[in-house]
Amino acid sequence: MKRKLLLTLFVLLTLALVGCGKTEAPQTAGQPKTQQGPLRVGLVPNQAPDKIKAQYEPFREYLQKTLNMPVELFVASDYAGVVEAMANDKLDVAYFGGLTYVQAKQRAKIHPIVTEVDTETGTTKYYSLIIAPANGSVDAVKDIKGKTFAFGDISSTSGSLYPRFMLDKAGIKVPDDLKNAVYTGGHDATAQAVQNATVDAGGIEGRIMQKLIVKGTVDGAKIKVLEKHLVEGYPWVVRDSLDKGLEEKIVQAFLTIKDPTLLDLMRAKAFAQVTDANYAEAEQEAKRLGLVNPKK
Repeated sequence: MKRKLLLTLFVLLTLALVGCGKTEAPQTAGQPKTQQGPLRVGLVPNQAPDKIKAQYEPFREYLQKTLNMPVELFVASDYAGVVEAMANDKLDVAYFGGLTYVQAKQRAKIHPIVTEVDTETGTTKYYSLIIAPANGSVDAVKDIKGKTFAFGDISSTSGSLYPRFMLDKAGIKVPDDLKNAVYTGGHDATAQAVQNATVDAGGIEGRIMQKLIVKGTVDGAKIKVLEKHLVEGYPWVVRDSLDKGLEEKIVQAFLTIKDPTLLDLMRAKAFAQVTDANYAEAEQEAKRLGLVNPKK
């Protein structure tokens, strides 16, 4: 009788343990326990937001497959919206411009990990341009004094910060020395405004302008370049609290992209690692020109 009782208890205990094992699904390989839900990736709208989301859909698919976890893209209506989302812990990763990164790090604990190697310069830097209508009266940056100037988004690095830097170098203070400062919201809109001579000059990212010319959206013969300045590439940024193992996998996902079609979509020859020190000039000039809080 005792033997039967012990045998019955053993069988019941075994079944209970097997049942407990079935209630906990095995963890998916490559998905750290600390990352609950999808990886949330934010993108600055340096062109129309719907175009940006469509442009980066192949990257989302690549990242999702490489990391073996869901990835969601977020594009705000303006640059400030992406900063706000990161500051409120609604994003894990974000693609910022240099200025947007400087603004965001005053409000959120974040750091840059990689940027693109530019196809034109062969480095991590690209050109910010000041352009004017080809047949207009403005032939040099100094001629812009007293004229109408188009910036992109106020938080754009190559469409706002560095055009101000180049204007300041020519002795032109914004907005005091301009007839009017127009904010178009994006590089594509600035190119159109300059091409159509609705403004006397404008600030734009050089590689975006070249893409617009190649696509036929903008007529390059109607635009002249007055000055250009090298700018550190757009940083891909992560929040400091992101799991370090996952962060390293994200870095490696960028560094190992080989697909030429995907690289072209992302305006990159390749990717390289960067740190906060790469954006020291952007931070210094942004504080000097009043685009970020100088006391932070």
